[in-house]
Amino acid sequence: MARNGFPDDLVQMQCDWIRTYEELARRSPVASTTALRRRLILLSCRLTGHPFWTEAGRSSAARVELRHRARARGWREAA
Repeated sequence: MARNGFPDDLVQMQCDWIRTYEELARRSPVASTTALRRRLILLSCRLTGHPFWTEAGRSSAARVELRHRARARGWREAA
């Protein structure tokens, strides 16, 4: 488990979700987006169904914090 309380695989999945979403947003309206949309749906299902969320005391605030942590990790990796 990561130092921040989130499992590394969960943070990585959230990073992948963010990257996929950003790639989808950058695509031309006439470009094929099917593969990216399917990947986004798959990642969304995996994020929501991750065992971390079944533990007592997990709130929607934790989901927001996960997104913040994933964005911070992405910025560190890009630098």
